[in-house]
Formats: sequence, structure tokens, C-alpha cells
Amino acid sequence: MRSPFPGMDPYIEACGLWEGFHGHLIEAIYQALAPVLPRGYTIDTAVRSYVVLMEAEGKREQLAKSDVTVTEPAGKKKARKKNGGVAVADAESVPMQAFVAEEFEETFIEIYAEGEERILVTCIEVLSPSNKRPGTKGGRKYLRKRRAMLLGEANFIEIDLLRGGQKPTMLTPWPDAPYTLLVSRAFDAPYCRVWPVALQRRLPPIPVPLNDPDPDLTLDLQPLIDGIYTLGRYDERIDYTRRLTPALPQSEAAWARTLLKDRPSRSARKGRRQS
Repeated sequence: MRSPFPGMDPYIEACGLWEGFHGHLIEAIYQALAPVLPRGYTIDTAVRSYVVLMEAEGKREQLAKSDVTVTEPAGKKKARKKNGGVAVADAESVPMQAFVAEEFEETFIEIYAEGEERILVTCIEVLSPSNKRPGTKGGRKYLRKRRAMLLGEANFIEIDLLRGGQKPTMLTPWPDAPYTLLVSRAFDAPYCRVWPVALQRRLPPIPVPLNDPDPDLTLDLQPLIDGIYTLGRYDERIDYTRRLTPALPQSEAAWARTLLKDRPSRSARKGRRQS
């Protein structure tokens, strides 16, 4: 079954399903572009990783899940021995743990020109929640890369299909739209083109720049998103009766209520299957 929304389904984000969806979308983009990439180019996925510490009393760097999270609890270490003898013990000591380290991994796509030197031509990023949290380790790491791309290091595509979080700062104000697709050509940086996408609209195709004189590829995201939704059976996993966070503007909320008025709740669907 297809999503009731014509474009991006905001409930994928609101229901905590973004982590898996992100991975599927990265792979779908790779599968869509690899067969049409001209000879002399290669495409692959790459990973950006960083470590966040969860400190005492649950205080930690505030960020949502990235693509992959690996928790590394501090394991019990062997007691240190003195002069090769029995471990030194202190009856008044208490065991404590300084922190838990969480390693976050974010996947993105890179297109290279293969020759005497391997040159990065285009980078495609699908934003994760941590990328839109300024001041966090993940946010800072992404912004450093973003600035380098927008200074002309390579062509750059930024796909933002998340309503939550804070968009990276731009000299020109962002258009008033929940989703944006940004394409920056290296020779024209820091100028770029942005496609604002309303909740009521399908996502438009966008160009994928290559090196001159090779023509752009076309990336049509909507059929990829529709396919992921259907294959992943998101209609069975999403509760369309829950409130969206962040809340929709009044006009969009009224439109969404009309769109979903005949959509059964997740519990009702489950009850029907069991009966």
C-alpha cells in the first residue's frame, strides 16, 4: 500500500522510523544512479562517524538518532595487581562508571571521476536528525563538511526530508517549506539552487551534476520513496492517529486531517487481522 501523502510522509519521521528509512533511501539513490553513470565515473556509499559521551545522571549531548548507533558500555576491567601479587582491594571504594560512549555513523553517497587521479565530483547527503542539531558533535562535523562543499570542493546535493531540527544557516533565508532539495555546482559555489517542497506536493526531479562536458544525471526521488514505503510496509507500522511533532501549521493540519479521515488506527488494523 502507498502512503496517503503525495510526497514525503511526515509520519515516518514522527513515528521514529527515520533511521531505517534513511538507509533504504541512500541505497535506492545508489541503485538509481549507478546504472546511468557514464564510463569514467564511479559511485559508492561512504560513512562519517563520531563518538558521543553519555555522562552521569543521563546528561549527554542532545541529538537524535543518526543512521547507526553503536553503544560501547565501559566493561568491567580486571583489577590491577601490585608486583604480580593479589589485586589491591579497598573496602571503602565503590564501583563507578564515567560515561557510555555511543558511536554514530552517517551514510552518504560520493561520485568520483576515475583517471590518473581519483577526484570527488559530487557528494549527495540525505540529512539525519543530528545534522540539524547545531552545537552537537554530529551537527558540527556535518557543517564543516557542508561549508567545504559550498566553497566549491565538489558538486553538492543536500536532501532535507525532515521537518524537525534547525536548517543550516544560509545568507539567503530558506523558503517557507517543510522540505528542501539543494544543488550546488562547484564552479558556481557558494551560489546554489533550492527546490522547496510543500507537504501537499510530490518531490520534483533534481539534477546531479558531473564534470563538464558531461550532462547532468536526473535524480527522481519520489518513486524511490514510494517504493521504500511499499516494500517496508510502513502502512502497517505507522499510527496515523498520533499527533505530528513538530505540529503542522493550521492550514496543513486541516488538509492532513481530511487526507487521513478514513485511515484506520494501527490498533484497529491489528484487531481486524486477528479477527
